[in-house]
Amino acid sequence: MDRAPYGSWTSPIDAALVADHDGKPEYVGAVGDELWWTEPRPAEGGRRALVRLAPDAGAPEPVLPAPWNVRSRLIEYGGVPWAAVAREDGGPLAVFAHFADQRLYAVEPDAPGGQEPRPLTPLSPVGGGLRFGDLRVEGDEVWCVLEEFTGEGPGDVRRVPVAVPLDGSAAGDRSALRELAPERHRFVTGPRLSPDGRRAVWLGWDHPRMPWDGTDLMLAGVTRGADGARLLTGARVLAGGDTESVAQAEWAPDGTLLAVSDRGGWWNPYRVDQDSGAMTALCAREEEFADGLWHIGFRWFAPLADGTLAVLHGRGRARLGVLDPASGELADVPGPWTEWQPSLAVQGTRVTGIAAGPDRDYEIVRLDTATGHCVVLAHEHRDAVAPAYYPLPRAGTVTRPDGREVHAHIYPPRHPATTGTDGALPPYVIWAHGGPTSRAPLVLDLEIAYFTSRGIGVAEVNYGGSTGYGRAYRERLRGEWGVVDVEDCAAVAAALADEGAADPARIALRGGSAGGWTTAASLVAPSVAGRYACGAISYPILDLAGWAEGETHDFESHYLESLVGPLAEVPERYRGRSPVGHADRITAPFLLLQGLDDVICPPAQAERFLAEVAEHGVPHAYLTFEGEGHGFRRAETIRRALEAELALYCVAFGIERSDVPPLALTAGTAGTAGTAAEGVTA
Repeated sequence: MDRAPYGSWTSPIDAALVADHDGKPEYVGAVGDELWWTEPRPAEGGRRALVRLAPDAGAPEPVLPAPWNVRSRLIEYGGVPWAAVAREDGGPLAVFAHFADQRLYAVEPDAPGGQEPRPLTPLSPVGGGLRFGDLRVEGDEVWCVLEEFTGEGPGDVRRVPVAVPLDGSAAGDRSALRELAPERHRFVTGPRLSPDGRRAVWLGWDHPRMPWDGTDLMLAGVTRGADGARLLTGARVLAGGDTESVAQAEWAPDGTLLAVSDRGGWWNPYRVDQDSGAMTALCAREEEFADGLWHIGFRWFAPLADGTLAVLHGRGRARLGVLDPASGELADVPGPWTEWQPSLAVQGTRVTGIAAGPDRDYEIVRLDTATGHCVVLAHEHRDAVAPAYYPLPRAGTVTRPDGREVHAHIYPPRHPATTGTDGALPPYVIWAHGGPTSRAPLVLDLEIAYFTSRGIGVAEVNYGGSTGYGRAYRERLRGEWGVVDVEDCAAVAAALADEGAADPARIALRGGSAGGWTTAASLVAPSVAGRYACGAISYPILDLAGWAEGETHDFESHYLESLVGPLAEVPERYRGRSPVGHADRITAPFLLLQGLDDVICPPAQAERFLAEVAEHGVPHAYLTFEGEGHGFRRAETIRRALEAELALYCVAFGIERSDVPPLALTAGTAGTAGTAAEGVTA
């Protein structure tokens, strides 16, 4: 075993390899005996491709060629962007949202000679298009959620369940989009019809609630109008409320209404009485059977024909199991998969999902509940490099001085032929996930391996406020964003140093979106001053007041009322915790990465922050990327961002490498796509 300084090791996992493997399959669904889903194409401008897998096919085939991009902008984070039905004659009919204009299109991929997608919905003059998500084909219509902007402001918007005719009559006529029920909530999910077609359920909520705070489970009757069209009538709140989050509701084949609610402190499955709304627990456990509803149409459970339920559950993870609602017995699926995406497709006794584990990337996996047998159908994990270059992660818990526990995933440096020099400790990077009401899964991630295979450890922190550990853990962040998350990340950093796993002088912090906030807030927080050698900040929130007063999209525009408090009541918190206004406290160098098309965390926040930084001479680099929004999708962007981050660590940790593109750190504010101003160079 060779010895070399931590951070200087040679690795076959380069930034191009990471970019090529970025993203994962999403939104799997059954179309007759086929399975369809979307998957990333980083090398094709970051588009999402819709693909299909026939029973006897060796590999999935694209439904649509480039540049079709199957991705919805509903609430900006998206909703289920496609639906399809198998037909006896002519093959499947598919409907999808195209990212560029957000119109719905229909396509019959098996039509003789192929078929060009035809539009079903009109263009909109405001709001970047009418937006649709959580699609379902119901007869000669598509039932879904419509998001419609009524003005130029981010809050000038309404959402309502609608029926879109499949005959294309609404392609140029907004009035042909039939609203299924009167507008009642600011946010809604798509309606789910009962097996007999007589009732429908959906979820709704209003500002300032987020869906993990409280939702209303709505029930309505289905009636026919004078023209024979179906409408949802007599809508009423059946369950839920301001302090109860119902994350999903579905009908069982026998007409039983099922839902996942956190009324007991954990998202658990329930049977719901359709008259009284009384809920009967099906599997009462201190585990989560759901997560944050960031995408409209997420599915954590799926009813099976035999009365059992396919469910995702766990603490800090999501395993697939089969639940017998009569007995409460829950049997987990065998295999190496410890994390399943909230997307399940049912075909008879078979359920298919998207699953990963600590040693494998996300795969399309099918379980036959009759036999208990699992098989990988597509995206079968193949090691991009020798597995000895992958980290061996462990889940850990850190106890803070005040007795509170903090959950983290630790990825130590690992290399098959190199270890550190005698007596040296490795540098570490603390990763703060986005959300913040989200969590970091314990799965193989080549972006993490990019660093660990070079001798830099990574620790992902599921700080207080994260999902996966019950409502009480989520609510630790209530009113305390910028405090609890900052302190929890610092506690994990201190624990790594105290136990001799990390060099205390070479610990960095990085994060994107809400994680970018935590990183920047940590750099200006007096309570953790001097803890970090540097920070890597991506598309962050930097000015709480600005974000609360119109600088973000509608979905999260009132999020800070729970995370920080109402602005009118606690303006000092907004000023005191924001990195903007406190750039004079920063002593560590940092890298700031920003997509110029980001409407969630817009460039204006970064620019105000950097204007202050320039007055105080803090070394930094600012890289911006045209055509990128909230999160980077293009291969060239991912490569440049990752290499720039490594270059920052080389400067801050004193690492010498000859294979890192130079990154200039400057006290100025200049920065363009892929470049930085002149200054200190890695």
